[in-house]
Amino acid sequence: MDIKKVLKIVLPLALGSFLVWYSLSDISLEILGNYFKEANYSFIFLGLFFGILSHLSRAYRWKFMLEPLGFKPKFINSILAVLVGYLVNLAIPRAGEISRATVMTNYEKIPFEKAFGTIVAERIADLIMMLSIVAITLFVQFDFIYDLLTKNFNPLKISIGFALLIVGFYIFTSFVKKATSGFLLKIKTFISGLIEGVTSIFKMKNKWAFIFHTLFIWAMYVAMFWATIPAIEGLNVPFGGILIGFIAGGFSIAATNGGIGLYPIAVASALALFDIPAETATAFGWIMWTAQTAMIVIFGGLAFLLLPIYNKNT
Repeated sequence: MDIKKVLKIVLPLALGSFLVWYSLSDISLEILGNYFKEANYSFIFLGLFFGILSHLSRAYRWKFMLEPLGFKPKFINSILAVLVGYLVNLAIPRAGEISRATVMTNYEKIPFEKAFGTIVAERIADLIMMLSIVAITLFVQFDFIYDLLTKNFNPLKISIGFALLIVGFYIFTSFVKKATSGFLLKIKTFISGLIEGVTSIFKMKNKWAFIFHTLFIWAMYVAMFWATIPAIEGLNVPFGGILIGFIAGGFSIAATNGGIGLYPIAVASALALFDIPAETATAFGWIMWTAQTAMIVIFGGLAFLLLPIYNKNT
């Protein structure tokens, strides 16, 4: 058995287990259970509705990348493949993209490398959206972030650090541009691929439909976070807090298996910046993560069962 493959599965799960324990050290299971009992599930289901819309939009957006390659998969299969991908990612990070492409290879006869290539291009678009939300948040919350930094750090040190960061970035990019081998060449290749992926979107036949669905998907992600907040009575989070909490949660999902353990910690830390009590913030993080994970497990499990049934003649 390949030890590296085993470690890739075991280590993230072990890290997630530790983070679950660490997160629950700030709130007792009894108190957390009370938050779950008293939560307004109408808002939780509203948030899940927005999440479902994002999944449907993602499945529909996929066709705009497959059509130029000469493939027109059934929309149902696209949906089921997307849901299976999300479910597999909970167990093995990044394996969801492989399983999603495999589903289309098995049931739509799309060559694996072509299906997988479109998924990579999608991820580039999603990365740009995430960075765009970060930029919008920095703009919207500039005064808040500046005050937060100046209260906790010396303004002169911040200015010097920022200047050093710019100079360091300039020097680093200069080395990357000249790289012909090693790690820097990998970075150069990645950036080139990123730029190529972005420009390819604008060369797409249905580029505006693709861009619309990309914006819609991420609007639904933010709406899912926003809609779930009133589920906890008395939890008032400003718009800037919603964006910062969403970003923190998003990066935690990318860092561990579906954000297990880390998501509640990340969201609670973000909301704490806006004077939300730690107990309430942690409870919201757990409610938000549990709702998202339950949706993925239920719909992903159903997708696994329905795929062979729907394609019984294939």
